[in-house]
Amino acid sequence: MVRRTKEEAQETRSQILEAAEKAFYERGVSRTTLADIAALAGVTRGAIYWHFSNKAELLQAMFDTLHEPLDELARASESEDELDPLGCMRRLLIELCHRISLDPKTRRINEILFHKCEFTDEMCDLRKQRKAESLDCNVRIELTLRNSIKRGQLPENLDTQRAAVALHAYIDGLLGQWLLVPDSFGLHQDAELWVDAMIDMLRLSPALRK
Repeated sequence: MVRRTKEEAQETRSQILEAAEKAFYERGVSRTTLADIAALAGVTRGAIYWHFSNKAELLQAMFDTLHEPLDELARASESEDELDPLGCMRRLLIELCHRISLDPKTRRINEILFHKCEFTDEMCDLRKQRKAESLDCNVRIELTLRNSIKRGQLPENLDTQRAAVALHAYIDGLLGQWLLVPDSFGLHQDAELWVDAMIDMLRLSPALRK
């Protein structure tokens, strides 16, 4: 009975997340209420509050589902024991482009994140969370870059802090632009070219040197 109850709770949570994804995508985050999501999921508002304290927490849980498939590659690139940290990062970024362009769910959630998520007063907690995650991402990228320098894959005088910010901004800009106007350039078919262009900047740009 306890196991069944846990399974039912997990099923309800999944229903809520799926309904939230659909509602946020169609209406935008600020125009979607928890009542809208409850109606779409076929549950009560109380059921939503059982799993999520507010809309910001629900939205963050939806975003968190995107990280899991790529975590293994990210951890490898950040490990001092990895022999090819730059290669791991390259594969991670290419896979990210492929998932966003080919997987409808990944694409929808990223479109919500980039273009349909307004940081209004009720979303201030989410804004703080996104800010912390952005800064943490820069730290993790810089760790990969330092590992790549140790393995002789990048120049020893690379300014890793500046390069991490540049890489993060490049990828965010690339994905955000494609999600806004997907017909303007190829993200899936040219994923390797876009990622290699960034790696060329890391290797060759004088502006990224100390």
